[in-house]
Amino acid sequence: MSVRYGLLALLDEAPSHGYQLKTAFERRTGGNWALNIGQVYTTIQRLERDGLVESLDGDPAADDERRAYRITQAGRSQLAAWFDNPVVPEAPARDELTIKVLLAVAAGDIDVSVLLQRQRRASIEQLQAYTRRKAKADPKRDMAFLILLDALIFRTEAEIRWLDACDARIRSVSKEAAR
Repeated sequence: MSVRYGLLALLDEAPSHGYQLKTAFERRTGGNWALNIGQVYTTIQRLERDGLVESLDGDPAADDERRAYRITQAGRSQLAAWFDNPVVPEAPARDELTIKVLLAVAAGDIDVSVLLQRQRRASIEQLQAYTRRKAKADPKRDMAFLILLDALIFRTEAEIRWLDACDARIRSVSKEAAR
């Protein structure tokens, strides 16, 4: 959903064609969210179908790569609503690490503590890499990248805390079972 609103936000600044939107989106997201140009055009087509953007030349037969688009009033209203409303996930994310830990616990023949410690080491190494990248960034020129790194750092710190909590829970249950 955020690609949709990202393109609307960019079109709210100025009319653009697909490739301009792709490069601006990637630049604004700190260079870490690459878009496929096909995804850009598919999203633009949906936005146009929904009346949220319109083609500047108005010729539906024109080549999509050269056609510029602009946001409509309906698009501005929807974009404003998106910015006004907090993002509250309705369901937990399907992240691979959580699934891996849950399946390892259910398997019964896997040493989950070893799995957790191995993952914890990898997560700490990733956290250190993010921190090094953050130290090298220019606060004036790399604002979007620094905000992205902050998000990655905080999520990785939370992941490490979660791994520690999982390990503590498993050890606690194992101690009680051994009594």
